[in-house]
Amino acid sequence: MAGSSSILRVVLMGVAGCGKSAVGAALATRLGATYVDGDDLHPETNIDKMRRGEPLDDADRWPWLTLVGQRLGAAESNLLLGCSALKRAYRDHIRVEAGAPVTFVHLSGSRELIARRMGARTGHFMPTTLIDSQFAALEPPGAEEGAITVDIDAPLETIVAAIAQKLEERQS
Repeated sequence: MAGSSSILRVVLMGVAGCGKSAVGAALATRLGATYVDGDDLHPETNIDKMRRGEPLDDADRWPWLTLVGQRLGAAESNLLLGCSALKRAYRDHIRVEAGAPVTFVHLSGSRELIARRMGARTGHFMPTTLIDSQFAALEPPGAEEGAITVDIDAPLETIVAAIAQKLEERQS
């Protein structure tokens, strides 16, 4: 990515537990980019709602998605941002708010794999009871969106290498 005249703006997307934070941090290190966890942009009311096991509705999400898009648009250097971006309308909203090209990377995994990962993690506000609502809301990116889809049933290093390679191919 170094030496590229354009700023790389990437959203690592997928259901809770797909590895957005871990992949984002490792990929940012590899690419010399900054990683921002989209959860940090949620208002406290959204986090409280999820802690109680209540799924967010669109009224909860739109202001957050606006902040996500604006943060991407304000990037002055390569930026990776973790955001569920589960629906096409959400991704479209992020693109509009960014006002610049955004690449979506869908971290795709089975419900069973996600449940196993969420059950093993500690200290996160998203309870495993919300897995079904996450998968119900998920609209995987279609080919016309130009997203990169990566299967997450692999070691972290393999996932990061696959994403980096696909991003490099797009930059050349």
